[in-house]
Amino acid sequence: MRAFNKMVSGESYNINDPELIEIRYRTRDNVDEFNALSARAVTEKDRLVRTIFGRVGENVHFEKGMRIDYGCNTHIGNNVFINFNFVLLDCARVTIGNNVFIAPDVQIYTAQHPLDPETRNRHIGSARPVTIGNDVWIGGGCMILPGVTIGDGSTIGAGSVVKHDIPAGVIAAGNPCRVKRLCAADKLPEIIE
Repeated sequence: MRAFNKMVSGESYNINDPELIEIRYRTRDNVDEFNALSARAVTEKDRLVRTIFGRVGENVHFEKGMRIDYGCNTHIGNNVFINFNFVLLDCARVTIGNNVFIAPDVQIYTAQHPLDPETRNRHIGSARPVTIGNDVWIGGGCMILPGVTIGDGSTIGAGSVVKHDIPAGVIAAGNPCRVKRLCAADKLPEIIE
């Protein structure tokens, strides 16, 4: 089985497989080109975003300073805003729903490494998918770890480390990220610190 298929299916795989290295190089070349563009180069930035990622909906905006591992494993919905310094290690599938706001310095990781040093030193890895539902707001400086699902309509407070699933319709924050309260649909969103 090809290393790419093993990687996206969650099996252990050789991180330094030549096929995977080539995909990462191509993605990083496109990301470097994106990051070098003027803020006003909207059409060219949109073209590159659609080249980098597996699927991109309508009205998707990225600020510069992105770092992407594969890109092709990420599917982005409509009306998505991703702010400065976004880091994405998408060795497994990453799904970002519709109407999602992602603040600066957010990191999404699907990659995992073995706890056993001998196995880790052989550059063996695995990956688990991440899913961000519709109408989600992720505060600045959050880390979303492998295997996490964030439910529709939830808000993740700034600086949170999300290591477990977050249900729909809640405000969650902290390290580790925990549900703080239900979202109030009849009120404007509050700033979560």
